[in-house]
Amino acid sequence: MAALGWLTPRRRSATARSVLAGEASAEAARKSSQEAQDLAEREPEFPVLGDDRAAAFFDLDNTVMQGAALFHFGRGLYKRKFFETRDLVRFAWQQAWFRLAGVEDPEHMQDARDSALSIVKGHRVAELESIGEEIYDEYMAERIWPGTRALAQAHLDAGQKVWLVTAAPVEIAQVIARRLGLTGALGTVAESVDGVYTGKLVGEPLHGPAKAEAVRALAAAEGLDLSRCAAYSDSHNDIPMLSLVGHPYAINPDAKLRRHARDKDWRLRDYRTGRKAAKVGIPAAAGVGAVAGGTAAAIALHRRRR
Repeated sequence: MAALGWLTPRRRSATARSVLAGEASAEAARKSSQEAQDLAEREPEFPVLGDDRAAAFFDLDNTVMQGAALFHFGRGLYKRKFFETRDLVRFAWQQAWFRLAGVEDPEHMQDARDSALSIVKGHRVAELESIGEEIYDEYMAERIWPGTRALAQAHLDAGQKVWLVTAAPVEIAQVIARRLGLTGALGTVAESVDGVYTGKLVGEPLHGPAKAEAVRALAAAEGLDLSRCAAYSDSHNDIPMLSLVGHPYAINPDAKLRRHARDKDWRLRDYRTGRKAAKVGIPAAAGVGAVAGGTAAAIALHRRRR
């Protein structure tokens, strides 16, 4: 039994040093708790409950959803024989590049836009909308970032409107917004006559500065105060949109946006690695989240079905 004596806790009298250590530890814990409470009291509640002059604007690709919506949509169009196998090779490479780089490449986007116009020309808008519903279930639903979805839900729970703002086709953006329970979507608009795509755009793709102009126009129409609104994006291309609002958030940011956000003291959140926000103020629910579930210009890839 003596050999087992080391398993039996020994009673020792507290020394002056152990008493000091215990008291110091208790004081540090109390101080830390008080500081956290003070910080919570100083931080204003956000989103503000019942503020009907506030809204939230979310970029789509790599912000709300992993990858690019137009490429996921392209997969669905290929499955439905809108273009041929050799076109899929290039499509797959573009999507792989986008996922690895995490940023938008203007040449890739231009290529997809130009070829998409030839794909959808002559197709009915209703047909693409119906296909969009199917493709969302097939390729997009499982790629929604839970954390970003929770951020959007926090705004909805506060009684605020939430809009997607994306260069993707407005018809597809609206499908995604509806499936996520959001208010609506701003996207690139393709021209149609009598419900049939003409192969032309109305203006240009909703990208970069065009997004900021769309948000500004919607805010004016809705009577919103942009200083009370929030915007979320992963891309430095969306700095014009993020700069419009009083509450800009960098979500899964590319390198340029990360640097800019730190310089401007914007809030950061990266769901790709599990890193915590770089600044307090993002709702805690965003770390858990619930998975909820324009334009022919971005519809997918290349050639019209022969």
